[in-house]
This record gives sequence, structure tokens and C-alpha cells, in this order.
Amino acid sequence: MPVHFRVESGNATDDRSHGATWDLLCKRTGRHDFLDVADCKRATAEKMAHIHRHGGRFLSVLPRTRGEDAAFGARVVKGQVLWRPIHDRRDDEGDLLDQFSICEPAGQGAEGDRLIWYHSRRKAELDAESRLARLKRAVERLDELRRKLASARTRYRLRAKVVEAVDAILQEHKVAAWITVEVTEQTTEKFRQTKRGRPGKETRYVEQEDSRFDLTHRVDLDRITEDAPCDGIFPLITNERLLPEVSLWLAYKRQPAIERRFEQMKTDFVVAPVYLKETSRIQALLCVYFFVLLRESILERELRRAMAKKEIEGLPLSPEGRSCRRPTARRVIDLFEDVRRHTLVTGEGPPVEFTTELTRLQRRILRLLGMSDAYKR
Repeated sequence: MPVHFRVESGNATDDRSHGATWDLLCKRTGRHDFLDVADCKRATAEKMAHIHRHGGRFLSVLPRTRGEDAAFGARVVKGQVLWRPIHDRRDDEGDLLDQFSICEPAGQGAEGDRLIWYHSRRKAELDAESRLARLKRAVERLDELRRKLASARTRYRLRAKVVEAVDAILQEHKVAAWITVEVTEQTTEKFRQTKRGRPGKETRYVEQEDSRFDLTHRVDLDRITEDAPCDGIFPLITNERLLPEVSLWLAYKRQPAIERRFEQMKTDFVVAPVYLKETSRIQALLCVYFFVLLRESILERELRRAMAKKEIEGLPLSPEGRSCRRPTARRVIDLFEDVRRHTLVTGEGPPVEFTTELTRLQRRILRLLGMSDAYKR
């Protein structure tokens, strides 16, 4: 449920707002002991210490730039890590979708916080597929650059420009650790006339050197094999000492659900771009969007609570009438898209209203939301 919004400049970073957001939540809720779940930008020494000093609890992903990540990766490569299964994720038919494990014993961050290393089998498969796809795109880009270098009208006449283009490709696809690129230079001598015209006995020539570059690249398969055991690993850092590892993992898995609200703002509401000049008008418009998002969130919550209360496993809101276990506001709004109400005004008589006849599913949704009487009025 969204409880607060604040308008920031477009170039403001997320990590600047975490501290103020936590202080505001403490003020609104009147407590400090709730579990604050955030992404890796929360995991800075300053912000974690601020929450811990005020009696708060935090849970976030450890950034890749931390030294603990590199040290643990070295242990994994050497085979010094033991994993203990903690959870099996299955679908409705009981088929295994994913397996989660944790490293034993648990680690400790540089600040003394609890550091838990998780491994997901499905994430390991996705990491391997992502690496292969990035390598493929990078090799294609390098081949394209090589063709440009061989062109007679190439603009890459200096080695520094070629090296810069190669580094840009490797950094863009994040494959610098697995691809080795060598830039070779070939110099040819040419002679041209000092003046224009048809050459003759008195024609003078000057010598010129023409430098052309070529690329050779190689994928380091040994390095890929060495890094493969680190696929599927993600670390969580927290100051919570009592909750078990499964509970912390489940709490973190709810964090992407919050991100869907931002996705809803950008897709369904199409918030950006905002073509307004005055800051006050931009703030007012975003405030309206916030209230709409809050209204839709309440609709989803009330509908799901009513389904749980009446032990309804799903509603046929998905395409082709398939069952939907967790209905969204978008599905409900689309369901009532064709409902119309018309008012006919005659000469002296009272106005007559004509309303679209609701389907059984629409009436059922209204009853679950407690809105059937309001529709009759």
C-alpha cells in the first residue's frame, strides 16, 4: 500500500531519499521496529547505522562493490562453501520450480551485521543464460566494429579511438572479464603527387604512411568455467538476529511487489513525461496520480481479503476466463469497461436512467467489494 509520495528532481538518486523515507515512516506509524526492506542502495554503512541506532530493522541486498562479495566468490570458486536446502518452490500442480539454499555458517558484514548467502537454482540458470546472451551480443558488436575498421572510409584512424570503442562494447554488455581483445596495427606506404595533373618526367612524389587497425577477440572459456559456480548466489544483509533465514528470504521476495507500483505509474498511468512548466502544477498532477494509485491499491486489498474470507481460490479474470488467484485493479477495471449509464430527459416527465445489465461475474465482484447496493442507487 502506498503511504507517502514526494516529488524530486529528475536527476535525484534513490539513495538520497532512503533516510528521509525511513524517518517519515517512523513518524507516521509511531514505531521503529518494523522491518525495512530495500534494494542495495540501502546497504551503506551510514544508512544502516542510522536505522540500527534508532532501534529499527533493515534487510537489503549486499552491493556487488563490497569486499565481502569478492571474498565469498573466491571461497565458492575454491569449493570451500557448504549449502543447506531451506525451501522448494512448486507450482499449483506440485512441479518443482526452484530450490533455495543457504551457506553455512552464516557470515558477518564489515559493520557486524548478519550476512546470509542464498543460492537459487533457477537464478543460476538465468544467470548462465544472461551471460551467454551478453557474450553473443558483444561478439556481434566486435565483428561489426571490425568491418568498420576494414572499410575504406573508416573513421577509426587512431589507436586510442579503436581502444575506446572496444572498451565501450565490453562495458555496455558487462563481459570485460570473459573476452580478450587485441588491437593490431598495419602500416602501408603510399606515394602521391605533390601537384595535380597528369604525371610526367618532372612530377615529384611524397611518401605517406597509412595506418589501419584490425581486431582479434577470444572468449576465455576457462574464466567462464571458473565463474560459473557463483551463478544464482545473492547475499542479504540485516541487523535482524531472531528471524530464521526462510522468513528473511520471504520478506525480501515481497520487495519486487512494491516495484510493480512504480511500473503501474509508468505504464497504466503514463506519468512520464510531464509537459508542465510550473513546479507546483507538476506536484499537483503527481499528487492526483498518487491518490489514484492509492485507490487502486485499496481495491486490490479489499477484493483479495474478501476472497480469503469466503475461501475463494480464484476468479475468472484472466484471458480466456482462466482463474486469477490474485486479481489486480487493472483486471477489475477492464471487466467493467463496457458498463454504461445513460439518462433520457423528456419534456415534462422525470429523467429516465438506462444502465448496462451486469454479468454474473461483475455482480460477484461488486458483492465481494461491498458495492452492490451503491450500484443499484
